[in-house]
Amino acid sequence: MVLSRAASESDVSIHSTFASRYVRASLPRFKMSDNSIPKEAAYQIINDELMLDGNPRLNLASFVTTWMEPECDKLIMASVNKNYVDMDEYPVTTELQNRCVNMIAHLFNAPLGDTETAVGVGTVGSSEAIMLAGLAFKRKWQNKRKAEGKPYDKPNIVTGANVQVCWEKFARYFEVELKEVKLREGYYVMDPEKAVEMVDENTICVAAILGSTLNGEFEDVKLLNDLLIKKNAETGWDTPIHVDAASGGFIAPFIYPELEWDFRLPLVKSINVSGHKYGLVYAGIGWVIWRNKEDLPEELIFHINYLGADQPTFTLNFSKGSSQVIAQYYQLIRLGYEGYRNIMENCRENALVLKEGLEKTGRFNIVSKDDGVPLVAFSLKDNSRHNEFEVSDMLRRFGWIVPAYTMPPDAQHITVLRVVIREDFSRTLAERLVLDIVKVLHELDTLPAKISAKLAAAEEAVEKKEVNNGRHLKKSDLETQREITNAWKKFVMAKKTNGVC
Repeated sequence: MVLSRAASESDVSIHSTFASRYVRASLPRFKMSDNSIPKEAAYQIINDELMLDGNPRLNLASFVTTWMEPECDKLIMASVNKNYVDMDEYPVTTELQNRCVNMIAHLFNAPLGDTETAVGVGTVGSSEAIMLAGLAFKRKWQNKRKAEGKPYDKPNIVTGANVQVCWEKFARYFEVELKEVKLREGYYVMDPEKAVEMVDENTICVAAILGSTLNGEFEDVKLLNDLLIKKNAETGWDTPIHVDAASGGFIAPFIYPELEWDFRLPLVKSINVSGHKYGLVYAGIGWVIWRNKEDLPEELIFHINYLGADQPTFTLNFSKGSSQVIAQYYQLIRLGYEGYRNIMENCRENALVLKEGLEKTGRFNIVSKDDGVPLVAFSLKDNSRHNEFEVSDMLRRFGWIVPAYTMPPDAQHITVLRVVIREDFSRTLAERLVLDIVKVLHELDTLPAKISAKLAAAEEAVEKKEVNNGRHLKKSDLETQREITNAWKKFVMAKKTNGVC
């Protein structure tokens, strides 16, 4: 006689993940569950949800690196459990960070002697780097004002209106007035002449951008430096410059080596750069470099010893992983100058391929420049029937994430689409993107007429009703355009279940 038994609920060894009760019932989303679940089920539940995220390789909105070599991936995983701040416990990791700082400082032409060590630090990203640089400028300005017996309670920074939001955060968090040079149509970066006009005795620095996030353009740091030297000589001030090279810092030295934007200019006192952008490292690493020790007030540096040795530190964060620092060192020694130059030239060439493909459609104005960060910013020549936001929305059906946005003041009436060209964006993908954009435009051309007809009929009915009620209010062009856009979005959302997701 054969004996058999039914498997109990606790006998999970014979169940596949998808046959288990853990993936058939919802777990609490905002409170911890009372009981544990198997590791396989936890993995599968999270992995399944993450499948609904966009594909990072097709996220053309982001400057952040989405691919690294497998050998570097191994180094990252091997060091993921190392705490960056434990300098005494992980002295080699600390040494690698110091090597990175010095390599980047030399790349930016810091005036260092043969045996002199560069002044800088690794950060979580350029946002933290900018905070640290801003604090150094503020404290140095305050110290000087105190010594002169002058008020030091109203510091300000002069920037363009195209600055990244981290500058606004710095100004708000650390009580510094942000004086922005407005943009204008056709000129989407800070005007050096207008910036210098806004400088006063309370200006702690002027921030220039090497690679605007809006259109990739490099601001004219050389002209800013020359104009500011002249103004400083006339006023007796010593207003310095900070260069936000988050995007362009790992581009300009390799494909625009003759461009003067870095420590070759005497008023440039600090530079930040994002290692996780064109430094070619995954998200979570930035760098800030000072010209020399005098530009970083000693009082901002903390010395701690409870981890086993004296450790100087100047960061807003404390504990963080070591992986990104190690990954940055890998890229610097693996690629060298030659490797970085080849990658940046390739990105620039792919950007030109995309630009030429968009120009051939005859439907777009190119807003970006050929020189600068390898990206293509473009706007519709005619957006009376459909706009850039609609193009962006429909491209998601093909998997592409292409942002649309309005420019800052005083160019807020301009809307653009932007494609960032990273190392992993090939020529084939550029050509494919153009084909998909053409498909989107062709489909959009058939949609607004139908929607406009319905809106026209609805408007006519409303107008008749208003006339009958003794009043007649004509809608503005902007109101009409908004109604068309909203109606189109409803139409597209209704169709999306039958389209490509």
